[in-house]
Amino acid sequence: MASPSLVRQPPQISSASTYCAPTIFSACSPTSRSVPSPYRDRRHLPHRPFYCKASWQEVAGVVVFSAIPFTAVKAIANSSLGETLRSGMEEKKKAAIQQSSKFRDLTEKARRDSIWYGEDRPRWLGTIPYDYPAHLAGDLPGDYGYDVAYLSRDPTALQRYFNFEILHARWAMLGALGAVIPEVLDLGGAFHFTEPVWWKVGYSKLQGDTLDYLGIPGLHFAGSQGILVIAICQVLLMVGPEYARYCGIEALEPLGIYLLGDENYPGGSLFDPLNFAGEPVAFEELKVKEIKNGRLAMVAWLGFYVQAAVTGKGPIQNLVEHVSDPFHNNVLSVLKIM
Repeated sequence: MASPSLVRQPPQISSASTYCAPTIFSACSPTSRSVPSPYRDRRHLPHRPFYCKASWQEVAGVVVFSAIPFTAVKAIANSSLGETLRSGMEEKKKAAIQQSSKFRDLTEKARRDSIWYGEDRPRWLGTIPYDYPAHLAGDLPGDYGYDVAYLSRDPTALQRYFNFEILHARWAMLGALGAVIPEVLDLGGAFHFTEPVWWKVGYSKLQGDTLDYLGIPGLHFAGSQGILVIAICQVLLMVGPEYARYCGIEALEPLGIYLLGDENYPGGSLFDPLNFAGEPVAFEELKVKEIKNGRLAMVAWLGFYVQAAVTGKGPIQNLVEHVSDPFHNNVLSVLKIM
C-alpha cells in the first residue's frame, strides 16, 4: 500500500477562483482563470459525460413547435386564400415579364444610339491604328477593344469574364470605400478607432480585441467571437443578393418580387431603389461609368496590398506623408530603405 505522502492529491479550488470553461459565446475574466496548473491541462480535468438531459416531452415539444410554420404554410397553400394569393402572384409575374421585355427593347435601342457602344466607340489606343480583335464588337459596357491575349474569342467565355469582372469591380469599390473611410475619419479626428488601418483590423479581431464601430463605445461584437459573427453576417449579406442577382427574374418569386433586368443589372425596387434604369440612355452610360470606376478600384486594391507589405501603413497615411514631404517620402526612398 502506497504511503500517504506519495499519493498525489488534486489541488483544492477555492470558491474565489472557480474554474470557467471558455466557449465561443463566453470568455473568462482574468480572476476566473486563476486555476492551479494541473487543471489548466485538459488531461487533468475530471471526466464529465456529455448526454442530453431533456425529457421526451421536451424533445417532442421542440419537434412540434418546429413543424408549426411548415404546417401553417401548407394549410394556407391548400386553402382558398392560398389559391387567391397564387393567382395574384401569377398575374403579377406576367406583368413583370412583359415589362422586362419592354425594358430590354428600350435598352437595346439606347445602346445602339450611345457613343460608348458599337463600332464607333472609343478604343484603348485612341486614334492610333491597330488591328482590334473582331470578337469585341462593343456590345458590353467598357469594351475598348482590349484583349491582347485573345482570351475572349469564345462568346461564352467573354460573357463569363464580364460577369466576373463586374462582380469583382463592385466588391472592390465597396472594399476600397471601407478601407479608406475609417482611416480618413481617424486621422481627421472625427472618430477614434481602436484600429483604423484596414489590414490590421482582421488581425486585431483574431487577437480577441474589441473594436468599436465609428469609435462609439459599446457598438461592437465583443470578444473573440467577432470573427465568427462577422463571417456569418458577410455570408448572409453577400450570398443572398448574389443568388438573387444570378438567378434573375425568378429568384425572389416566393416573396412576390420580380426583377426586370438580367443577372448583371437585375433592376427592380430591390437592386435599383432610386430607379436609375428609368431612363435607358442615361442608364447605359452609367454602366460604362460603373465598370470604369470598378477597374480603378481593383487597381487601387493592388496598390493597397503593396503599400501594406512595403510600408506597414494605411493608404491615407502614406498619402499624407508623401504630400507633406514628397522628396523624401516616395517610391525611390522606399526602394532605398529596402
